[in-house]
Amino acid sequence: MSGFSVFMKGNKKAKENVKYVATTSIVDENGNSPEWEFKQISSKENDRIKNDNIIDIPVKGKKGVYRPRVDTFGYIADLIVASAVVPNLYDEELQNSYGVKNPKDLLYAMVDNSGEYNDLSTFVQELNGFDTDINDSVEEAKN
Repeated sequence: MSGFSVFMKGNKKAKENVKYVATTSIVDENGNSPEWEFKQISSKENDRIKNDNIIDIPVKGKKGVYRPRVDTFGYIADLIVASAVVPNLYDEELQNSYGVKNPKDLLYAMVDNSGEYNDLSTFVQELNGFDTDINDSVEEAKN
C-alpha cells in the first residue's frame, strides 16, 4: 500500500446533515417550532456563491476605476439558501405562500426576526467550517 492511500476517497468522512430551529415564529399544530435541515456545501459551491456576490465599488478620484468587493450580506444569505435542505427554499408553492419569487426572499420572509437571522447565519457559517468569532481570532494572533 502506498503512502498516499490514506487520501483515497474511500477514507473521506461523509458530511452529515444537521438540524436546527431557524425561527420560533413558525409552529406546528402543537405549537412546536420545526427543525430545518442543513448540509455543508462544497468549496467549489462556496466559490460560486462568493463570485456571484462580488460587486464593483467605484474608486474615489479615479473615474472609471472600480475595485471588487464581496457583498457580505448577499453572500451569507446565499450560503444559507445553498445549505438549506428542509424546507426547500426553491419550492414554488412555499414561495407563493409568502408572496415571494426566489429562495433568498423566502428565507428573509420566513426568518424575519433579526436576532434569529443573525443566529442562523452564525450557525450556517460554522457548519461550513468558518470561524465566526473574530475575538477568538484576535486572541490567537496575539499569542
